[in-house]
Amino acid sequence: MTGAPVHVPVLLAEVMEGLALRPGGRYVDGTFGAGGYARAILEAAPDTRVWGIDRDPAAIARGRDLAAAFPGRLVLVEGRFGDMDRIVADAAPADGVALDLGVSSPQIDTPDRGFSFRFDGPLDMRMGREGPTAADVVNAMDEGALADVIYHLGEERFARRVARAIVAARARGPITRTAELADLVRSVVPKSRDGIDPATRTFQALRIHVNDELGEVDRGMSAAERLLGPGGRLCIVTFHSLEDRKVKDFLKRRSGNEAAPSRHLPGPSMSPPPPTFVLTRRKPVAPGAAECATNPRARSAKLRVAERTPAPPAQEAA
Repeated sequence: MTGAPVHVPVLLAEVMEGLALRPGGRYVDGTFGAGGYARAILEAAPDTRVWGIDRDPAAIARGRDLAAAFPGRLVLVEGRFGDMDRIVADAAPADGVALDLGVSSPQIDTPDRGFSFRFDGPLDMRMGREGPTAADVVNAMDEGALADVIYHLGEERFARRVARAIVAARARGPITRTAELADLVRSVVPKSRDGIDPATRTFQALRIHVNDELGEVDRGMSAAERLLGPGGRLCIVTFHSLEDRKVKDFLKRRSGNEAAPSRHLPGPSMSPPPPTFVLTRRKPVAPGAAECATNPRARSAKLRVAERTPAPPAQEAA
């Protein structure tokens, strides 16, 4: 047993069960973060190899000690999991892919990253090195587009009110700090009965937009489909309804459980493509009461697991 892990990821035991680990298997931890899944795989199954992917260079740097503890068995790659079939092509055919979507605990807990309104820090929110920051977005995007982002990605019903307040505030000077934005949102969004901070949904929306998280989920699932070998397992943990809906719909389509068009409709009759995945269970796995009590982040988590069939990967629409 190596040194204690920095962070125990949500639904760890359930993800390990879902992966159905094989001795000597080849696994991809597509959201390496603090290395929780990678460590568990390496410790649980002898002679396994793990490819850990993260777009955050700080996560890759943190993982070097873990790689040193398992010589030749952990390969760290800085990049996006949506590109996994290209950047870790030597993992193919993979026996399993694990994805823990959203922001990682080390990112949330580092004020300089600007993900959390619990700390004052620069309004950044980028998971990687590239692209515009959240400050760039709130200071440059027009009011209508900003309201759409906050409404659709944060599911904030007061999105137009928030966007209007941001545009008025930035006219007096740029918004550059997390505390400044959080206070601004709290000034126009009423407190909810459930005790959730009024700034939560706006911060979620900006983070998802800045990192194109939903697009990355789409690309990542298709890339995993191409990377996994027959019998390989795909385990995806989601934390909010937007992510989970994408995962649920993808697996429904790929497992052949999507409703077929009526044979009475006009047009050519086409046989559906063979399913590329089989669902290991129809309902998602949720954390137990004990895990929710010790880790509040687990409360909204859902795990979906599917097994790759021998069918060729689906052809993506152009």
